[in-house]
Amino acid sequence: MLKSHYYDNLTEAGCDEAGRGCLAGSVFAAAVILPANYENALLNDSKQLSERKRYELRAIIERDALSWAVGVVTPEEIDTINILNASILAMHRALEQLAQRQPAPEAVIVDGNRFKPYRDLPYTTIVKGDGKYLSIAAASILAKTYRDDYMNRLAEEYPQYDWRSNKGYPTRKHREAIRLHGITPYHRKSYNLLGDGQLSLDFGD
Repeated sequence: MLKSHYYDNLTEAGCDEAGRGCLAGSVFAAAVILPANYENALLNDSKQLSERKRYELRAIIERDALSWAVGVVTPEEIDTINILNASILAMHRALEQLAQRQPAPEAVIVDGNRFKPYRDLPYTTIVKGDGKYLSIAAASILAKTYRDDYMNRLAEEYPQYDWRSNKGYPTRKHREAIRLHGITPYHRKSYNLLGDGQLSLDFGD
C-alpha cells in the first residue's frame, strides 16, 4: 500500500515527469495534491500499469484530487537548458499553476533524486517515489497520459516515426525513420538521435 503523505500537517504536492528519455517531443510533468488520508489501492507507478488502467485512473485522480496541474517544456527548451533542468522546470510550471489555487502547496515531494527549490517550499526527493507515495504515483499517471495524448497528436502529423507506438522513445523503428526521413521540428537536437554515439549534424530543413 502506498503512503498518503510524507510531511505531517502540510499540504504537499507530489511531482513526477514523463518523457525524459525520448528523442522527440516535449517533457511533461504533473503536480498533484490529494486529500489527507486519501486511499486508492489501484494507484501505482504509471510504468507498472496498462495503458487502459492509466486512463481509468486519470479520471479518478482528476475527480478526487484537491488540485492538479500539468507543466510542459518544449524540445527547443530541452536543447537549450538540458533535459534535467527541463524536467525540473516542467515540475515548477505545474507547481506554479497549483500556487494560484486553493489549497496551495506548502511542501513538495518529487520522484527521483534531483530537484531545485520551488519558491521557499520545503521539498524532498524520493527515489522510486512513484511506487511509494500516492500523490507521486498520481502525478506519474497524469504526466504519462497527457504526454501520450500529445505524442498521439504529433503522430498524425508525422506517421512515419511510429510515435503512436513508441511515444518518441528510441526504438529501432524510430531511429530507422530518422535515418530515412531526417528529423522533425519536434526532435531533440541535443540528443544522440541515431544511437551511434554521435550527435546528428544533418538536421534537414
